[in-house]
Amino acid sequence: MGFLPGKRNLLTDVTGLRVGNADCDRIRSGSTVVVAERGFTAGCDVGGGAPGTRETDCLRPGNLVGRLHAVVLSGGSVFGLGAADAVTARLSAIGFGLRLDRGTPAIPIVGAAVIYDLANGGEKDWGEIPPYAGFGAAALESASEAFALGRVGAGRGAMAGNRAGGLGSASLVLEETTVAALVVANPVGSPFMADGCTPWAWPLEIDGEFGGRRPDAGALAAAVDPMPPDTKLATRNAPSLNTVIGVVATDADLSSAECERFARAAQDGIARAVRPSHSLMDGDTIFALSTRRKKLDAPRERRLAVLGSAAADCVARAVARGVFEAGADRN
Repeated sequence: MGFLPGKRNLLTDVTGLRVGNADCDRIRSGSTVVVAERGFTAGCDVGGGAPGTRETDCLRPGNLVGRLHAVVLSGGSVFGLGAADAVTARLSAIGFGLRLDRGTPAIPIVGAAVIYDLANGGEKDWGEIPPYAGFGAAALESASEAFALGRVGAGRGAMAGNRAGGLGSASLVLEETTVAALVVANPVGSPFMADGCTPWAWPLEIDGEFGGRRPDAGALAAAVDPMPPDTKLATRNAPSLNTVIGVVATDADLSSAECERFARAAQDGIARAVRPSHSLMDGDTIFALSTRRKKLDAPRERRLAVLGSAAADCVARAVARGVFEAGADRN
């Protein structure tokens, strides 16, 4: 029996998670928020050389918290981190977060990662009031189990190599547990083989989720080339417009340290879907979440390895699906 996606083939196939998007066509940017009913055990792995992040240090094994109440993925580079401020304020206002002392505000721990989309042609003349706090608040308000993919939310202004990028998601059910991924595909590298239309992730595709393309002999022969022609490295904008960021999640009962290892394994999915990947110009960052609803069976080490491999496959599928859903629209 083959493995299959969950009923939505989305991150929200992990029960308890919700996702919301907000964006602006004029600005060509936006934000995406992942929130849980009860918060989640979390970890993080940064694989790129130019990350823009928030609350990653608190997730390091041995530190106090090891949990997140929400994750924000955003366009806007450093300005996009403001979306997490708005999410933090809103969650605190409804009493969602840590309580350290009676009578003090709730403290939501909100992780965030951003992509660079400032040079994509949208109107970025916002002066001292960037739009990302508004995007974050609106995305949180709209969070639900069903959400759109492609050029929406944090994927609105993304470019994958020299092609339109976007928001992608995928899931996989492994016997009693579910693994899922949500990514913003905006890498330096190309998601396509030499024919320009077959995703590098094609062997992992399930039920035609990103178009069903298969490589011809020429594309297979050219697969030994470490630098496809349609990367951002072939343009004058090579140092900009980069990064794959995302979230992997499972309902398996993982500790914070195990979540970090889960995130690190999931990063390999970027390398399965993008060539080259994890460059000095990318800020590739993956948050890993566990809702801890299902006990992880023994032998634990083997089960963790399987979950990590499944997470990498889901990330690769999500990258390809995000680009596919974005289509040919570069606006």
